[in-house]
Amino acid sequence: MSEKFYIDAYWRSLNHYGEELCGDRVQIRRSDDCLVMVLADGLGSGVKANILSTLTSTILAEMIFSGMLLSDAVETIADTLPVCSERGVAYSTFTIVQIYYDGAAYIAEFDNPGCIIMRKGKIFPHERQCEELNGRKIFITNMLVEPGDCFITFSDGVLHAGVGMSLNFGWGHDEVEKFLVESTTPEDNSREITRILLTNVDYLYDGKPGDDSTVCCLRVIPATETRVMVGPPEKPEDDAKVVKKLLAATGKMVCCGGTTSTIVARILGKEILTDSILNMRPDVPPKGFIEGVDLVTEGVLTLQKVSRYLDHAAKDQKYEEDLELSKEQDGASCLVRVLLESSWITFMVGLSDNPAHSAIDYSPISLNAKIALINEMADNLRLLGKVVHVEMY
Repeated sequence: MSEKFYIDAYWRSLNHYGEELCGDRVQIRRSDDCLVMVLADGLGSGVKANILSTLTSTILAEMIFSGMLLSDAVETIADTLPVCSERGVAYSTFTIVQIYYDGAAYIAEFDNPGCIIMRKGKIFPHERQCEELNGRKIFITNMLVEPGDCFITFSDGVLHAGVGMSLNFGWGHDEVEKFLVESTTPEDNSREITRILLTNVDYLYDGKPGDDSTVCCLRVIPATETRVMVGPPEKPEDDAKVVKKLLAATGKMVCCGGTTSTIVARILGKEILTDSILNMRPDVPPKGFIEGVDLVTEGVLTLQKVSRYLDHAAKDQKYEEDLELSKEQDGASCLVRVLLESSWITFMVGLSDNPAHSAIDYSPISLNAKIALINEMADNLRLLGKVVHVEMY
């Protein structure tokens, strides 16, 4: 694997009290090379602000993701954003963070609070250059990241927390930095850092935010690759080659299916053991154990269960969190946790069909159905922020 880093990303918002829609919007796009995050803050609150921030963040993210240079995308959106005639300010502000997996990072900020970068538990001072594009001042940062670096971006609702309540003039940028240093640790993931900061913002607002408040945290972590071997290779002579590639995973090693497990055990010269009856569920076949392999499960029936979990998780962030925290030890629960905890995932799909399955018309466990199932899982994992590859053997 040539990539060096993975970006753990998480964001949450507090809506302006009494508003159903948030005037802030975050868009995150991932490719095989980089992550792009855009946080836009629409003028005002409610429906109008939501539309403005959604348009701004979506257009910027799509332009950059489609290959446009970030500087060109910033210039384009700065040129097209109208200015409010009454207030003399843009209808939407934005922050863009683009981090390449080789370590290069680029930040562009327009009228949003400055991005806070933390390194080894301390504020990392970064140089910003001011560029004027069509009369608008854009602050640009270019830098190289290190493992553990955290990029915390937020809308100005965070700085307004406590105005006229617990604080006379709200939270200043320096106070936010001090709070993050004192209240977070270098081991905290992006979700925990976001939660800690937003919880305090909500406290300062006394549970009634006077402005939309959004926090997005990007944490740089070493890239590891989880490999999942599903089904035997089309050519038996490729068995050893595929198993060797499975064992080269820098993350977890998983094999799915009875025949697959038999091949892996034979190549390794190990025995397959069966899971304890205490961990079994009536709707999920039992796991197996092979020394040297992190997880061994039954094949398509388990994968179908995992696919349903992932489909639900891709639509419901709370459900995803519940899956990650689950203590269930059945094959499907263990496999979905492995996938959700992974950064890079490679499915190694064997193209050898089982004659007993393919003889049944429209069998749900035929080769074509298995490939479709893996592709569906891969799509949902990408929606969940994973970098996924599917290889056929």
